[in-house]
Amino acid sequence: MEHVIQALTRIIQKITHEESPTEQVRLIVDSISQVAGTDVCSLYRKNADGDLALLASHGLEVNHPLVIPADKGLVGLVARSRHPINVAEAARHEAFYYVPDSLEERFASFCGVPLVQAGKVIGVLTVQRTRAEKISDAQEAFLVTLASQLALIIAQIPPETQKPHKSQHYQGLPAAPGVALGNILICESGLLNDVPDSQCDDPKAESKKWHRLLASVVEDVKREQAALGNALSDSVIGIFDAYLMLLSDSTLVQGVEAEIQNNSSLSSAIRKTVLGIAAVFKNMEDPYLRARHEDILHLGNKLLQSLKGQTTLEHSTQTQPPLNGQGQIVLVGHQVSVSQMAAIPNGQLAGVVSGEGSRLSHTAVLANAMGVPAVMGVGSLKGLKSQLPILINGSEGYVVLQPSPAVLKAFGKQLQKEQKIREQLATLRDEPAETTDGYRVRLFANTGLLADISPGIKNGAEGIGLYRTEIPFMVRNSFPNEDEQVEVYQSVFNAYTNKPVYMRTLDIGGDKQLPYFPIHAEDNPALGWRGIRFTLDNIQLMMTQVRAMVRAAGKGNQLNILLPMISSTTEVNLVRELIEDACQQLMAEGYEIDRPKMGIMLEVPAATSQIPFWKDKIDFISIGSNDLSQYLLALDRNNIHVADRYDHVHPAVLHEIDRIVDIARLYKIPLSLCGEMASDPVAVVLLVGMGIQQLSMSSSKLPRIKRLIRAISAPMASTILHQALAMDNAHDIRQWVKSRIKELKIDELTDI
Repeated sequence: MEHVIQALTRIIQKITHEESPTEQVRLIVDSISQVAGTDVCSLYRKNADGDLALLASHGLEVNHPLVIPADKGLVGLVARSRHPINVAEAARHEAFYYVPDSLEERFASFCGVPLVQAGKVIGVLTVQRTRAEKISDAQEAFLVTLASQLALIIAQIPPETQKPHKSQHYQGLPAAPGVALGNILICESGLLNDVPDSQCDDPKAESKKWHRLLASVVEDVKREQAALGNALSDSVIGIFDAYLMLLSDSTLVQGVEAEIQNNSSLSSAIRKTVLGIAAVFKNMEDPYLRARHEDILHLGNKLLQSLKGQTTLEHSTQTQPPLNGQGQIVLVGHQVSVSQMAAIPNGQLAGVVSGEGSRLSHTAVLANAMGVPAVMGVGSLKGLKSQLPILINGSEGYVVLQPSPAVLKAFGKQLQKEQKIREQLATLRDEPAETTDGYRVRLFANTGLLADISPGIKNGAEGIGLYRTEIPFMVRNSFPNEDEQVEVYQSVFNAYTNKPVYMRTLDIGGDKQLPYFPIHAEDNPALGWRGIRFTLDNIQLMMTQVRAMVRAAGKGNQLNILLPMISSTTEVNLVRELIEDACQQLMAEGYEIDRPKMGIMLEVPAATSQIPFWKDKIDFISIGSNDLSQYLLALDRNNIHVADRYDHVHPAVLHEIDRIVDIARLYKIPLSLCGEMASDPVAVVLLVGMGIQQLSMSSSKLPRIKRLIRAISAPMASTILHQALAMDNAHDIRQWVKSRIKELKIDELTDI
């Protein structure tokens, strides 16, 4: 029998070349049957009702959907008992369950092993033989070992594979809400990876070509910006400002120049430089910063497309026949860029589907601003052809190729519902986030690039609750000077005139590295030289940044300085002294400024017990719910093996935040919360119940969270919280809160 690792590797290599999940599971059972030397191999997966649906079988003749009830048969027994069952004569076992019309009576023996993920059985793998004999211990061990690895694969296969029909379903990430139907227009991409290493004979001539190319692409971006800016007012201008900033940044410009001087051709120099910059962002843990690598790659592809004189779309959009009275084109590609979206004539773009990417990419930001549904990260969509019909659901994150009449009928109803929801939410833009009994919650936006500023204003943000200052540092090949930082920060304050802005000081280290100041590998980077620890050890950088923030803010008391990863009084005191020194210096230099307020990001659990010591040293507290939850639970939410165990409504997290709220209230310290909790409807109800009055989130989430807050009362939220705090697991807490939200009949407006 083949070695288990070799067998698993071979199976995985096979299935990665298949186009659909249906073909993938078919290959899995065929391959296992061959390796294990059995007559039958079947793969069952639990459905929403807990029953076991047959995904695929090698050897059984089943021509109709097959579902085995959870309490029936040997398959159900394997799932319930959570251990293998290996018998010589299955029909004699008391739990035997005959599958009609399968000719199962031809097979005597049976061995089934559970597929387990995060402690839960998600399916069952079975093998059968015509001979009445148990499979060997070695073969059973092989199946058990194989099943533990296959569970990771099966968990990624969408449940739709259990409902065979001509339509092809693909599950991705919901990136921009709404549903749409349109014709496919394929976006070509991937030029960067296709460019070979090549030399140039004349570096001086190649350098001139580089600067001509830069000027040409800058003009292209400005034209795209003008076209979309006219259509959408100012809501997406910032995205193209960010592209223009990157095109003029020394990291890119000088990086390509340096490669050319090393005799690389222009195309090769662009590839090396762009991939190097993108790699810095891609390796970061912070999802927002990690998503920026997509923007770098899009820009690199745009440069190469322009260099080669090619278009990024398969063919002219003018060849697309209308599909319905609305926008008829859905852009589909491995990577879809904002430039490709801008190339579609106004009113014709119905949706966006990208094989890669996240909901934080600029593609998703632009789709949200345009009101165009988008699904990211759907994986490989092989065999696509332009003009084929495609249905996209950006709210739930799935697409359907060549939808059936039944699917289209359901789509029509969904479209009407989505339109009604958008109209309802749009009316709330200028309304306060206030409970039915008058309890006010202020909603702020998280941002880090100019591209994200306008959507926040459009959706009614009352200020910026978290401005990440890392990006101006990361897109350069040296530390930006004070004037360069002032220019960036001023654009933020100008956009949010007379509104508060909370700027976090440089938060690098761990997953967020500077290309020109690498931090050597650490055994525990999450516990290492990062955040305030790094900046205080490089205090000259922090002084420059604080001076730039205070200068950019000027008069008006807009600026609030946030300190990341604070864990000791020494750190608080050092920063207080630094801010005071910076203000004294600037006033002595003739600048008109206001002293900013200073607060901490409460991310390290050790900070909670020290709040009483800091009551006269800090002006506010902002709970960083992502890091606080991870540190409390000792779970990396990006680790596939433990991510299912991570939930920020875990009892330990809720009790800790409730304790922080009580302490802050006792010492009259203003408190806010940012992170994913702030945009999770279940968590928001609990946070309102605790008494938190300021939340900061992605701008796209603001309207739905506002609608939720305006539908509940503070006493109701408090009662729900009281019950939740008595529960001992996150699942029960979620179900409890969801049930109460559904009673309000606004669950469709809040994405629970």
